[in-house]
Amino acid sequence: MSKKKFIYNSQTLEYEEFKTSWKQRLARFFIYIFTAGLLGTGIYSLIIKLVGSPKERAQAHEIAFLRLQYKIMNDRVSDIDELLGELQDRDDNIYRIIFEAEPIPSSIREAGYGDENRHHVLNGYENSRIVSELANRVDVLESQLYVQSRSFDEIYRMAINKKDMLGCIPAIMPLKNVDVARISSHFGYRIDPFYKVQKFHSGTDFSAAMGTPIFCTGNGKIIKVEKAKGGYGNYILVDHGYGYMTRYAHISKSLVKTGQEVKRGEEIAKVGNSGKSTAPHLHYEVIKNGKTVNPINFFFNDITEEEYDLILELSELPSQTMD
Repeated sequence: MSKKKFIYNSQTLEYEEFKTSWKQRLARFFIYIFTAGLLGTGIYSLIIKLVGSPKERAQAHEIAFLRLQYKIMNDRVSDIDELLGELQDRDDNIYRIIFEAEPIPSSIREAGYGDENRHHVLNGYENSRIVSELANRVDVLESQLYVQSRSFDEIYRMAINKKDMLGCIPAIMPLKNVDVARISSHFGYRIDPFYKVQKFHSGTDFSAAMGTPIFCTGNGKIIKVEKAKGGYGNYILVDHGYGYMTRYAHISKSLVKTGQEVKRGEEIAKVGNSGKSTAPHLHYEVIKNGKTVNPINFFFNDITEEEYDLILELSELPSQTMD
């Protein structure tokens, strides 16, 4: 039972029971509710400001988790990038050297998709930059993996054709039983016998008697049988495929014709003294991808390591060419 309240009436000089109307009680109730709501809202806002709402805390936890996963993913991409670099290095410096193939240019290996706005849908967010950077790294890796995959396909095809390739690459001397001392002039800058000045000599000169048999140094196809009074004189040009060609110059007689298929060790001509020549000899050239290279690097089927070292030593001595 609630206690009664009394107030002092100064007019009657008596205490009278205090009574409130239902309107007053309703007004007080609403004032109480409003005050309590206002105070509760203030306290809640302060708590939210200090520790965050449950939703914000969940989002913060999720963002922290995603940042951790991004770091892990970024590290994994770095590991893949490093592994791909090792594969590219092996491809250029081992596999392609074994199969006599040119390395893939870095401009092709490192090319991306070329579209800077490829990931524009990721822009406009707080973490757009780091996500876009990772997406671009993945794009570059994807492009590099595609190039490397195509390269391995090419290496695989070359491996299948390895036997054919080994038969085509020049690998013997063009004259039989030639003593290394009878190589009269080597590849490189030499004295021209006619002008007595240093000129680049694009092949190797073999001194031999007129009519000495000349043999093809690798399987191939005759693409030119030339007859001329100057320069190389009469010569034969053989295409071996795989970027290789050989030239046999100053010959006296050709035993083949243009378009004919020839095998390594097959006699194709006779030594002569045609063209710009001082004495009977064979001027022999090896051409790789359009450029002449040192023929002594392609005698490996005919000479020992000691003989090769001797030829190499002699090739560095100054000499005069025969053409």
